[in-house]
Amino acid sequence: MNVLQYALAGGAAFRSPTDLLGGLTHAEATQSWPGLPYTLGDLLFHLQVTQRASLDLASGRAQAWPDGLTVWPDEPLTPAQLEGALLDLRAGLAEAQALAADPSVRARDILTDLAAHSAYHWGQVALLRRLSGTLPGPDGA
Repeated sequence: MNVLQYALAGGAAFRSPTDLLGGLTHAEATQSWPGLPYTLGDLLFHLQVTQRASLDLASGRAQAWPDGLTVWPDEPLTPAQLEGALLDLRAGLAEAQALAADPSVRARDILTDLAAHSAYHWGQVALLRRLSGTLPGPDGA
C-alpha cells in the first residue's frame, strides 16, 4: 500500500474506520453532546456524503462538486439511514483504496483532499467514542 491508501483507510498513523466503528449502536450514534452541534451519526453522514461526492469526482463519474449538496443531515438518522451510510462508507473506502493505488493527477489531488478532510472527522469520531467509553481498542476489541 502507498501513503495515500494508508491515509484514506487507516494504517500507519491512522486508526482504520473499521476499528473506530466497532460495536457502534444507533443509540450511541444519535446521542447528543452538550456544546456540540453534531452527533456521531451526523459525522458519519457527513463523511459518507463528502466521500461519495469526492469519489465521483476522482473516478470521473462527475466533473464538478454537486450544486446544493446537503452534507449534514437535517434530522437524526434512522437506524436504516445509519446502516446505509455505514455500508456506503465501507464501499467508498474500498473504492478509494483502488483509485489511490495508481491515481491520475486529478484523482490524486481529490483523494489527498478527501484523506485530510476525513482524517479530521474520523478524529472527531474517535474522540466522541472515547468520551462515551465505547472506543474499541486498536485491534477492534
